[in-house]
Amino acid sequence: MNDIHQSFAQQGLVRPRDGRVLGGVCAGLGRRFGVTPWVARLLFVLLLMVIPGSQILVYPILWILMPAEETLPFQTPSTPSTPQAGGA
Repeated sequence: MNDIHQSFAQQGLVRPRDGRVLGGVCAGLGRRFGVTPWVARLLFVLLLMVIPGSQILVYPILWILMPAEETLPFQTPSTPSTPQAGGA
């Protein structure tokens, strides 16, 4: 499961901390594809009207597969080591 989360994160598919209404799936999809979360939600609802019932399965699956921002491993920037000043 961790490999799937890393794959989604590398593709920019993460559930953001801000802008969530339910699970953050639409906000994450909107961020990934460059649209506002409300446009993503509207498209999601429109898709629900075209293909009834599919989002009832798709949304929870994406909720599970898309990592949340706060669960991504934190990477500290590496700082070059400075030589210690010493006597000769």
